Amino acid sequence: MLLAIKKWLSFVRFSHTVFALPFALAAMAVAARENRGWPGWRVFALILVAMVCARTCAMAFNRIMDRKFDAENPRTAKRHLPAGEVSLIGAWMLWGVSAAGLVAASWFINLLCFVLSPIALFVVCFYSLTKRFTDYTHVFLGVALALAPIGAWLAVKGANVSPLEIAQMGVLAAAVVLWLVGFDIIYALQDYEFDRSRGLHSLVVAWGPKNALLAAFLAHMFMCGLLALFGLLCGFRIAFLAGWVIILVCLVLEHWIARRRSLNWINHAFFRLNAVVSAVFLVVTLAEVVFEGGFRIR
Repeated sequence: MLLAIKKWLSFVRFSHTVFALPFALAAMAVAARENRGWPGWRVFALILVAMVCARTCAMAFNRIMDRKFDAENPRTAKRHLPAGEVSLIGAWMLWGVSAAGLVAASWFINLLCFVLSPIALFVVCFYSLTKRFTDYTHVFLGVALALAPIGAWLAVKGANVSPLEIAQMGVLAAAVVLWLVGFDIIYALQDYEFDRSRGLHSLVVAWGPKNALLAAFLAHMFMCGLLALFGLLCGFRIAFLAGWVIILVCLVLEHWIARRRSLNWINHAFFRLNAVVSAVFLVVTLAEVVFEGGFRIR
């Protein structure tokens, strides 16, 4: 039983949920600022269920759509579907259950989230098809992940959001899009030759690795600018500023690794440093919401 659970968690790379979840929880905390960032156990649990279901649905769909390419690529040939460890029917069942789970969780959150849940499902799944026809596939992935903080915010507030909150949500979502664009370009370097030979699209294929890396760096620098603007819009102070500096250092280090080291080092830049980025953002946002300036209790 435990081995089966471990296999399915590995199939959808459940551990990578860490990328989207901290931004969603940070948005939740800001939306529930009047209650020191806590929306209550019910809403909190439903947000977790919705986020996990959305990402599981997206990853299952991605693995299903890419199974033939994965089988041909030496780097991905040992993934569960091409290796026969997971059946195609089982993968589709997981996709269906997780999609239904997102819709059900949205129903219990509020009417607005329920109405928007089919749109969210379409967006998170559509990304997997974009590499077949557009060089800007990274942007679609960014938009898919940016739905996490927006969804968490609306889960807390529903339609009762002020113009300032709309601006805060928009800036945070744009920052997440640029964050994803930057590190997905770096990740795509690993498949540059394969994607080019199979006619698959990405900015790495379209612009070449060197130019694509420059675009990724610029995306991350603009992302830092948007995070700073988000902090200003939220009235954050010392704690957020300290976290912002840590995030900037992590992103610069990530690009140094991508440029100076072998492709094997990309996994370190991608997983470890970006996990630190999202975790630091969550911690300092919580500090600012719960404590004034990160230090004084309201």
